[in-house]
Amino acid sequence: MLTAMLAAFAGGIILNFMPCVFPIISLKALGLVRHSHSTAQTRKEGFGFLLGTIVTMLILAAVLLALRAGGTAVGWGFQLQSPLVIAFLALVILGAALNLLGVFEVGLSMQRAGEISVERGAFVRAALTGALSIIVATPCAAPFMAGAIGYALVQPPAVALVIFFALALGFAAPFTLISLFPALGKSLPRPGAWMNTLKRGLAFPMFGAFGWLVWVLAQQAGTTALAAILAAAVVLSFAAWLYGMAQQRRFAGKRHLALFAVTAVLALAAIVPLPSVINNGAPVQTAAHIEEVKWSPQNVADNRGHGKAIFVNFTASWCITCQVNEKTSLSTQAVKEALARTGTLYMVADSTKFNADIDDAMNALGQGSLPLYVVYPADGSEPKILPQVLTPSIVVNALTQASGKKT
Repeated sequence: MLTAMLAAFAGGIILNFMPCVFPIISLKALGLVRHSHSTAQTRKEGFGFLLGTIVTMLILAAVLLALRAGGTAVGWGFQLQSPLVIAFLALVILGAALNLLGVFEVGLSMQRAGEISVERGAFVRAALTGALSIIVATPCAAPFMAGAIGYALVQPPAVALVIFFALALGFAAPFTLISLFPALGKSLPRPGAWMNTLKRGLAFPMFGAFGWLVWVLAQQAGTTALAAILAAAVVLSFAAWLYGMAQQRRFAGKRHLALFAVTAVLALAAIVPLPSVINNGAPVQTAAHIEEVKWSPQNVADNRGHGKAIFVNFTASWCITCQVNEKTSLSTQAVKEALARTGTLYMVADSTKFNADIDDAMNALGQGSLPLYVVYPADGSEPKILPQVLTPSIVVNALTQASGKKT
C-alpha cells in the first residue's frame, strides 16, 4: 500500500507536465502572478487549489468505486467516455477562455470594468481551478500512475480512497508549495498592468482545449453532435458577451435586468437541446493507420500461443498521450515494418466510449488507466506491458523479442 501511495504521489506530480493538463496551467499561472505581492492571498489561493483538487479527486474516486461495486467495469477517466460530459466540459472551458479574454467577469467586485480583483473570490476561483484541473487531467496517466490505480481498484474502498488522495496531493503539490512558501516564487514578476495582457493571452490554451474536446465529441457521437456543440458554442459566446455588457451597465448604474434575462434564455437554448442531439449521434469512422485485427477477449485467447505475437493497443480518442504515441511511434514506418516482418497481430481496444470488456481486460492485467500497450509473445508466455510513453525503438524491440525473430 505504501508503495502504491508513493507511486500515486509521484505520478500526480508528473501529471502536471502531461499534455492534457497544459491548458489548465494557464489558470494556475495566472493565480500565481495575481497574488505574488500578498503572502496571505497567495496562501489562500494555494489552499483553495489544494482543496478543490482533493475534493474533486475523492468525489470522482467514490463514484468510480461505487460504479464498480455495482458491477459496472469502469476505469480511470470513465467520465470522459460520456459524450454529454465531453460536451459540458467543452462549454465550461470555452466559458473560461471567454472570461480570460475579458468578455465577462466572474466573482469580481467590478470596482473598475475589466479589472482583475486580487482581494475577492480568490479562494473559490482557485478551488474551481483545482476541480477543473482534475477533471481534465483524467485522460492522462503519468508514469507510476497506472500500477497505483490498478492496485487501488482491487482494494477495499478505504484503501483505494487513500491512494487516490495521494494522487491528488501529488498533483496539487507544486502549485500549493509555491503558494504556501512565497520565497519559492520570488522570481515571479510583480503584478501590474501587464497582467491584463497576460490574462487575455492565456485564453488561447483554453481555446485549444475546447478544440480538442470538440474533436473527441465528434469521434464519439458523429457530425450531428459536432454541429450541435458548435452551434451551442456560438450561442453561449453571444450570451457571455451580453452578460459582460449587463455587468458593465450595472457598474455604470444603468438598467441591466433585461440583458441578464436574455443571457439566461440564450444559455438554456444552447444547453437544453444537447442531450437529445448528442445521444442520437453516430461515431465517426476513421481509417486505421495500421492493418488491424478485431480486438476481443475471445480473439486474443484464440490467437495466443499459435506462433504469432499479438500487440494490443488500449486507447481512446480522449487520451492525449495515446494520440501522441500514435503519431510519434505506432504510425511510424519503423513500427509498421516491424509488425509486418514479425507477423505480429495488431489489435486496437478502443475505449473512447464505454466498453466493459476493455475495462475487464485492463483490470486483469493490473492496470487502471490509459494508455496501455500489451505484447503477447508468440510462444504463449506471459504478456509484457510496455511503458506509457512510447518510442519506435521500444515497440520494435518488444515485437522482435515477442516474435522470436531477429532483426
